[in-house]
Amino acid sequence: MKKRILTGITTTGTPHIGNYLGAIKPALNLASDFDESFYFLADYHAIIKNINNKEVGESVKDVALAWLSSGLDTNNSFFYRQSDVPEILELSWILNCVTAKGLMNRSHAYKAATASNLDDEDKGITMGLFSYPVLMAADILMFNATHVPVGSDQTQHIEMTRDIAARFNHIYKKTFELPEAIIQTSNEIVPGIDGRKMSKSYGNIIPLLSTEKQLKKSIAKIVTNSLEPGQPKDHEDCTVHSLYSYFASKDQLNEFTEEYKQGIGWGDAKNKLFEIVNEELEPIRHKYESLSEDKDLINDLLSDGASKVRVQAKDMILSLRESIGIQKIS
Repeated sequence: MKKRILTGITTTGTPHIGNYLGAIKPALNLASDFDESFYFLADYHAIIKNINNKEVGESVKDVALAWLSSGLDTNNSFFYRQSDVPEILELSWILNCVTAKGLMNRSHAYKAATASNLDDEDKGITMGLFSYPVLMAADILMFNATHVPVGSDQTQHIEMTRDIAARFNHIYKKTFELPEAIIQTSNEIVPGIDGRKMSKSYGNIIPLLSTEKQLKKSIAKIVTNSLEPGQPKDHEDCTVHSLYSYFASKDQLNEFTEEYKQGIGWGDAKNKLFEIVNEELEPIRHKYESLSEDKDLINDLLSDGASKVRVQAKDMILSLRESIGIQKIS
């Protein structure tokens, strides 16, 4: 059996270095350990929480550029847009029909969304939000992915997918492999410029695809304490030091830590952070500028990826229809 890894890519917001360190870089590094790698832009998932059609469209473009610029190789992987593979939605409906409502009731996202509702438990809850774990299961099971990288707070998604797959296999016939989670614990909480988790909602991001000048300006805004140059500084719980650690070698980090003890000034510390971040992001920036010049390239790459995976998707749907009794009248 082929080892297949599938990565769902959130298509909301401006790509930032938190996305790069926590999702893009680790996912691309995992590819060499598997026979086949699938990466998809989860644009149908995006409309669960975002009804601004302009933002949804722009985010898909920016996120696609971020992954391609960071090294996603479309010649050796499958890269496609969820909405370009309609078979996924058909599978989602089939899975809905074997999924217990009680399982959806236990979804962390659903419970979190209803937690503050006092008079009406379901106020503001759409069926998209309630049943999105089924669509997520369809994304994974359509290609019988064997492994899915997730954060430590997202393992429930894989557990639910396994439950849904096992139930279908039990009712009809063995069709789906039960996927395993690859839990990514490193780089999960990349700090933003205010020290909190880097997030667009906090307004504290350092954009991944910014110019060199914009990158330096963003790093200069990192909040620090009022210690003067020459005064020893604690590197623990320091945003500048923490961000530096994600890009530095062991020797570079040890040297930087020693400079903290010697009282490095905040301006110098931020300049060192800028230099090491910029060194890694510079080739990504150049690739982004090159890709951005070709207006049709992204659409062509995504269409090509969808065409490739739809061969497998169509075969899966034909098999599923036969299993559930939907077929030509004989």
